[in-house]
Amino acid sequence: MDTLPISPLAIPVAAVAALVIGAIWYNPKVFGNAWMRASGMTEEKMKSGNMAVIFGLALLFAAMLAVLLMQFTNHQWGALGMIGGEPEGAKASFEAFMADYGDAYRTFKHGALHGTIFGVFGALPIIGTIALFERKNAKYIFINSGYWIVTLAVMGAILCGWN
Repeated sequence: MDTLPISPLAIPVAAVAALVIGAIWYNPKVFGNAWMRASGMTEEKMKSGNMAVIFGLALLFAAMLAVLLMQFTNHQWGALGMIGGEPEGAKASFEAFMADYGDAYRTFKHGALHGTIFGVFGALPIIGTIALFERKNAKYIFINSGYWIVTLAVMGAILCGWN
């Protein structure tokens, strides 16, 4: 049995997906102009900063989020946690359980559902709370949390469906 119930490529692919979706979502022809107005961003400010650091850290943060999201999309992680994460030392009943249910609910659709739930109940409240204290408007909250809800749905689909 594999020790990790996930494809090792799923995490970096899910992380890159976050950047690709962001490039589309925040494009001026989609939500980019509205986001700039809502956030107070200017063209001048957009050109400042070290883009390699910004995109490098964004990719790292997306990978960290993918690792966390994996715990929510793949139910097999719960079974692995029940035995302390060491399948080699598990009882025979664990092998039998994983043989019967190791691929249960491992679909892109199921992962997208859990990613969406994670976005609505995770990203939205975090972004919304920060935005309220920063005195940002509802448009800012919905553009940014909308991006994360869609992104987490896609990331969840990749993490759960890619076997």
